[in-house]
Amino acid sequence: MNYLQYLKTETFPLFWCGGCGNGVVLGSLVRTFEALGYTKEDTVVVTGIGCWGKADDYLTTNAFHGTHGRALPFATGIKLANDALHVVVLMGDGDGVTIGGNHFIHAARRNIDLTAIVVNNYNYGMTGGQYSATTPENSVTSTSRYGHVEQEFDICRLAEAAGAPFVARTSSDDPLSLQRLMREGMTKKGFALIEVISPCPTNFGRSNGMRTPVEMLQWTKERSISFARAKEMPPAELEGRVIMGKMVDLVREDYYTKYLRVIQSAQAGKEGA
Repeated sequence: MNYLQYLKTETFPLFWCGGCGNGVVLGSLVRTFEALGYTKEDTVVVTGIGCWGKADDYLTTNAFHGTHGRALPFATGIKLANDALHVVVLMGDGDGVTIGGNHFIHAARRNIDLTAIVVNNYNYGMTGGQYSATTPENSVTSTSRYGHVEQEFDICRLAEAAGAPFVARTSSDDPLSLQRLMREGMTKKGFALIEVISPCPTNFGRSNGMRTPVEMLQWTKERSISFARAKEMPPAELEGRVIMGKMVDLVREDYYTKYLRVIQSAQAGKEGA
């Protein structure tokens, strides 16, 4: 089990609540590192604040634990400073697209060669279960006791609209799909988003009538639909559904390659003048 080389097993047990999918996502992450032959020296995991942001506590790779909502700017600087590094950014929905929404849009727009793994637990799980930008409409949270009135963000559609060349979504109860998408995303040149649906069992689940993690997983399965099937359905029938699968897989020149080409062209022009 070579994937254990990436884990600080001496720090176990994990911080997360029973029934949380973060442990599954972490396991999928280190198995993907192993499958791709990443070394601890050439890999940098960048995290922000939040439950999923604690993941770097258990990793032996290079890591940078940043401030809330700022994981992507830090990761951008790391990647532009050393393009040879494999940079993976771990964010929650609060960290990634609520507090850090503007950074998320521009990292995708610039096509920075990063892999962003956003675990969407539908609330601010670490700080008491407040609603986030992805909390489903009408859901009960600690800051929407009578039901959430705001329309939620679709993280994948946001990334696609911003220009990300790789966009995919799966759930924490499907680790085989998760590892496959992680491998594809990490080997994609450019900004890759992998959203992982993993509702918070302690705050979101209990507040919305799901007393056990099993009930919560069943709720997730009932709402899910494959991308292939969704393309054949009218928009009205997709209301309240969560589309799963790979949605975007395009070839776009990444920021570093484009910037290097522009600089080299400018230098060549000066030398020829």
